[in-house]
Amino acid sequence: MRKSVLWGAVLCFIAAVSWGAMFPVAHAAFKHIDPFYFTIIRYGAVTIILAAMLFWKEGKQAFRFEGKGLQLWFFGTMAFTVYNLFIFWGEDLMGESGVMVASIMESLMPMISIVILWMIFKKRPHFFTLICVIVSLIGAILVVTKGDIKAFLGATEDFIPSILILIAVIGWVLYTMGGSEFTSWSVLRYSTLSCLLGTITAVVIVFGATLFGYISFPTEEVIIATTPHLLFMIIFPGFIALLGWNIGVSILSPINALLFINFVPVTTLLVSIFQGNNVTMFDIVGTVFIIISLLANNIFVRLQKKEYKRPIRTNLRERVS
Repeated sequence: MRKSVLWGAVLCFIAAVSWGAMFPVAHAAFKHIDPFYFTIIRYGAVTIILAAMLFWKEGKQAFRFEGKGLQLWFFGTMAFTVYNLFIFWGEDLMGESGVMVASIMESLMPMISIVILWMIFKKRPHFFTLICVIVSLIGAILVVTKGDIKAFLGATEDFIPSILILIAVIGWVLYTMGGSEFTSWSVLRYSTLSCLLGTITAVVIVFGATLFGYISFPTEEVIIATTPHLLFMIIFPGFIALLGWNIGVSILSPINALLFINFVPVTTLLVSIFQGNNVTMFDIVGTVFIIISLLANNIFVRLQKKEYKRPIRTNLRERVS
């Protein structure tokens, strides 16, 4: 049991660190390639790797949709089209500051999940959780606006990319929630088929944008220049993080796995500093706010579960006596 828990923790840690490092790495790659072809090349390779693994482990019958094709397409599109295209598009439009903004938005996923559950499924969170959501939102605002809200709201070159990144993160949250609809499938099967359908959608959109002249097909020189970045993105944030996170969550439970999201902005900060990117005090303070809110809410939820279980145990003892 301990080995299993340790393995789950290692997988979630690697996934979170990989996600934190991918934004600075992507920023360096965008000096050579646009975020659209960067995304489909990356996940095109990941899809091939996952499909080969699924065929080897579960056979060709695992590629059947079993009447869930539309659901798979929707959740796959949310993750591998909306999330991947929009988050890197927004980061690229914002420039250097987009690195921290994208990372901070990603670390808000647990809080965004709470808000979505409240708005769509009418599951009102506890007052303390709402406080944590507000604190994390303040942290995100500090990073996004760099402390100057008026200037941010008046500058469409920053406001619109931030909205794109927010939409992207909501897309991944919906994909994560969608996993509950496929509990009878293996993690590998859900990951592979959703990635396949989502990536096909992304390819159609990118090729359409190319035909209309919005973007251009990357040259051989561009591919060579971005090969190191693409290899990292394919292996770590793509293949290992996608599978590792889903497996880690199944071992540790979502509440324990979400603790590792804290490593996303921390890793981005450290890599950005190492690369010589400009990191402001607002980036650091905003990151601290989000980490504190995530930790506080996680601890609160644990205490709530203990309080919920305690009376049940007492009643059982009384019945036995």
